[in-house]
Amino acid sequence: MGDLKRLWEQYAQAKTPDVRRELIEAYAPLARYVVDRMNLRPGPALGYDDLLSQAVVGLIEAIERFDPSRGIKFETYAYHRVRGAVMDMLREMDWVPRSIRQRESELAAAYASLEERLGRPPRDEEVAAELGVSVRELDRMAQEVALQAVQSLDEVMSAAEGGGSLGVVGDLVSDEGALSPEAHVARWAERELIAQTLDSLPEAERTVVTLYYYEGLTLKEIGRVLGVSESRACQIHGKAVVRLRAAVAARLHAVPAAHHPGRAEEMVRHGGGG
Repeated sequence: MGDLKRLWEQYAQAKTPDVRRELIEAYAPLARYVVDRMNLRPGPALGYDDLLSQAVVGLIEAIERFDPSRGIKFETYAYHRVRGAVMDMLREMDWVPRSIRQRESELAAAYASLEERLGRPPRDEEVAAELGVSVRELDRMAQEVALQAVQSLDEVMSAAEGGGSLGVVGDLVSDEGALSPEAHVARWAERELIAQTLDSLPEAERTVVTLYYYEGLTLKEIGRVLGVSESRACQIHGKAVVRLRAAVAARLHAVPAAHHPGRAEEMVRHGGGG
């Protein structure tokens, strides 16, 4: 810790290549951690090393732009910069197959339709029946979406809070422009909306969301906590993300537009940003 503090002090005085290199080497494990947590499935056109290289690009950008005087931990700031760099690359490549995007939309529509009709979160059996598939096939679809879709709960949170994720948003990056009082009210309302949506998740999905996004556990670690396999934890995570996206979109559409000016469509379209 003392060495890092010394490096940051040196870098603040003179941003020399040597000091920057030392900082990059010191925080390189963070870049790998971010890539591992994104749960992406490398393919022929995109290998793990490609993801890691882009994560390092984001790390370098974070080091160059970090302002210690803001009182924010570098790890918190860099996490979102690194993840954003990887997300940008994936979007430019249009990496997610069209079939996966379509499957995610079908899942979200089924969850939203059933919740509206039932007045509660639907069970797996009900979602499977709505889609005309078996529960096993539903699990496979959820896992496929979770592993390959660019969207994640980080992005759902990001869209609702204007960048970042899960309540740490406002302090992660320097202000590009002060929000108006109206925008602050809208952001507060959306955060309340997401909190309500999280509370409505089935217990297993809520547990996975809490452990993954709040506690920072990997899906393998979460599987051990729950006594299930990593693939099962991935399935639960995928269902939680799709269910949240559908529920938030439905609730935003049910709120008068004046309360969420211009936000509902952004929420549905993106699920957020890295």
